[in-house]
Amino acid sequence: MNILFVGDIFGSAGRRIVREHIGHVREAHNVELTVINAENAAGGFGVTPQIAEELFDLGADVLTTGNHVWDKRELLDYLSSVPADSQDRARRVLRPANMLPKLPGYGVFEGTTNSGVEFAVVDLMGKVFMNGTNDPFNAANDLLENIKAKVIVVDFHGEATSEKVAMGWHLDGRVTAVLGTHTHIPTADERVLPGGTAYQTDVGMSGPYDSVIGVEKELVLHRFLTGMPGKFEAAKGNPKMCAALITCDPATGRASSIQRIMLGE
Repeated sequence: MNILFVGDIFGSAGRRIVREHIGHVREAHNVELTVINAENAAGGFGVTPQIAEELFDLGADVLTTGNHVWDKRELLDYLSSVPADSQDRARRVLRPANMLPKLPGYGVFEGTTNSGVEFAVVDLMGKVFMNGTNDPFNAANDLLENIKAKVIVVDFHGEATSEKVAMGWHLDGRVTAVLGTHTHIPTADERVLPGGTAYQTDVGMSGPYDSVIGVEKELVLHRFLTGMPGKFEAAKGNPKMCAALITCDPATGRASSIQRIMLGE
């Protein structure tokens, strides 16, 4: 079974490059489950219901997010109105499961692929250098107690490399893949850990690479050089789609391979 995980879509350039490539990648690799991190898809900050629908139309089965999930307030109503047992698209848009209690939305989606394979997608956010989260390690333990599927994909949205690596080892042998997001730079450490969990510290941004992690470079340089605040805007130059392709045994959930993907115009 092949799983495609697309790293953080950033702005219109990211949406465009994903739209250009995702169809032929899914077809070429006979992808059965597609997960996209959409956390920066709307102008680099958040995601709207309309953009979420567009990504589902491109073939996404589940959308994950992170610390920018509430940047577009219209998503609140989109997530608040869906019941826990729904299979509708709105239920397939996740926010980190270990956010503080009583927030809208859900951090786990459990479903079935077209061929009948049960799967779960878990969205977690790191605690190191991040705000508004509870301990992701014990949250993962609690979540896994109630997930029946063998195929489990974890998006770990974190800032600190050490925390991401630790989560990979923490979940090795218990989930199919732990895939890092948030820092927008693809790392060259993809591997299958000894217990059968595919791991990559950061899948990378699907967006403009002639930028500073997606933002117009001149605006970021101005802040570094002067110390003065300014409005950030999403860049558009040199977009690339970054993703990870995982192959696993659907009966056990154990991964056998993970491959980095980086495609440009």
